[in-house]
Amino acid sequence: MIDVTNYFMPGGVTCGVMALNKKGMLMVYQDILYNKEDRIAAITLNRPDNRNAFTPEMTDSLSRAIDDAARDNDVRVLTVTGSGNSFCSGADVKAMAKRAGRSGGKTVASRNMPMGLMFHRFPKPVIAAVNGIAAGGGLDLALACDIRIASDRARFAEVFIRRGLIPAMGGTYFLPRLVGIDRACLLVWTGDMVDAKEAERIGLVTMVVPHNDLAGATRELAEKLVKGPPLAIQKAKQVIYEGLKLSLEETIEYVSPLLKELQATEDHQEGARAFVEKREPFFKGK
Repeated sequence: MIDVTNYFMPGGVTCGVMALNKKGMLMVYQDILYNKEDRIAAITLNRPDNRNAFTPEMTDSLSRAIDDAARDNDVRVLTVTGSGNSFCSGADVKAMAKRAGRSGGKTVASRNMPMGLMFHRFPKPVIAAVNGIAAGGGLDLALACDIRIASDRARFAEVFIRRGLIPAMGGTYFLPRLVGIDRACLLVWTGDMVDAKEAERIGLVTMVVPHNDLAGATRELAEKLVKGPPLAIQKAKQVIYEGLKLSLEETIEYVSPLLKELQATEDHQEGARAFVEKREPFFKGK
């Protein structure tokens, strides 16, 4: 388990976390909370007074936390949520402009992969626990996760059009695949807000739970995935997303060598033994 300590700005305001990684190196994560426990890595966007709007520092912290979780073989699932009453309201334009002014036009975020790609390319399952409003880039971030569990208080909007813009973090990629072309056009063109019930009906979110049950439902699903065979789950994620680009014949051809790899693993042998012995399998990720 990682050692995590809040660090504070003058006046006692929580600014982020300091953590020691496995090599004993001090890692500072500003504008997010990041911890790992029971093989679950958890990221919480932590600017509740600003509806968890993105800053360059947050983007940098997210990039490093995601990279850490991807490299850590003990981590099998990543969860993402927001602190306070919001998931994420998109970019904090004022903060980014202020940062750009201090750095002569260069921002921390310019060094990082776009956030939509960060989460989409993460090799392990990613669960978004949408606790409140997810708008603009915040919605795109949620869409980039593999599964979205929403509080019944959550709301969703692609607000870019209201600023004369278009979704820039993957919304135009993910939305048509989740809700269909016509609904994606409607959401992008109007910027209208939809509530959690409507989001579930159109396939924007995976499931909706009572607000007070959100953390528990997310944890329950994460723990279920942790108990599964991690190598097979990761290969399945790879195949599902790659398959979106392929024909059926190409998909079958693509899957074949990956299946052979899995058949040679200890996890496959354990799964077979557990089936014969009528017990729950214990997967080691080997």
